[in-house]
Amino acid sequence: MERPAWAPRSIDISVPSVSRIYDYYLGGSHNFEVDREAARKAMEFMPGLPKIMQANRAFMRRAVRFAADEGIDQFLDIGSGIPTFGNVHEVAQQARPGARVVYVDHDPVAVAHSQAVLAGHEDTDVVAADLRKPREILSSPQVERLVDLNRPVALLLVAILHFVEDADDPYGAVAELRDALAPGSLLILTHASYEGIPLPAERAEGAVDVYKDIRNPLIMRSRDEIARFFEGYDMVEPGLVPMPHWRPQTAPEDEDPYAFSGFAGVGRTA
Repeated sequence: MERPAWAPRSIDISVPSVSRIYDYYLGGSHNFEVDREAARKAMEFMPGLPKIMQANRAFMRRAVRFAADEGIDQFLDIGSGIPTFGNVHEVAQQARPGARVVYVDHDPVAVAHSQAVLAGHEDTDVVAADLRKPREILSSPQVERLVDLNRPVALLLVAILHFVEDADDPYGAVAELRDALAPGSLLILTHASYEGIPLPAERAEGAVDVYKDIRNPLIMRSRDEIARFFEGYDMVEPGLVPMPHWRPQTAPEDEDPYAFSGFAGVGRTA
């Protein structure tokens, strides 16, 4: 397999990557046949996976615009993935010129792409770090340069927490990040769940098993378990809901049934 110029030498391009699979679902071009094969296997069980990812991105853009309208001009996007059209910095800086954005990912492909896309952007940067180590993120030179933790920040944890197993204490990591944020900060979050998927859970488990096979377990949590991530936050209306129901710009009934899989919400620190 020939290595394209955009793929860092340090990565094994024969192993599927969650970031590149997500890129494939969104119609991107930064993925390999090994990623497409894993995605197609998962889609044999859940053919609507691309619709779920599209709904996820649409929610993210609405939530970022909401944060900007609320006066927030600092964004910390953890688990940001490979940049695609309508990324956080594009939405935030269009709504609030001068907004500062830091992307965080532990996938070297996602980091390399972000660095290439963001070259020359003074108000945007990327950190190679892991959600499970909040202190490394918060003490990084990029965050220290661009984010003033004494002012409100929009923290994005979009489609990332379902890749963190309970043994790695995702609730503790989210709480540590919350405690570092100023009052008035926002948590913008989406999470996969069996609730809302328009097919039997045992069939959806087939797609979950594909992620387990590529050593990136997908942890499907219940609505109540997802709500625990918002401890210490006041929920913004309409609360924790299926993605198309969060402040929609188009009629939710026009959405694909798969778009209602999982949950999305925004919380505000007191």
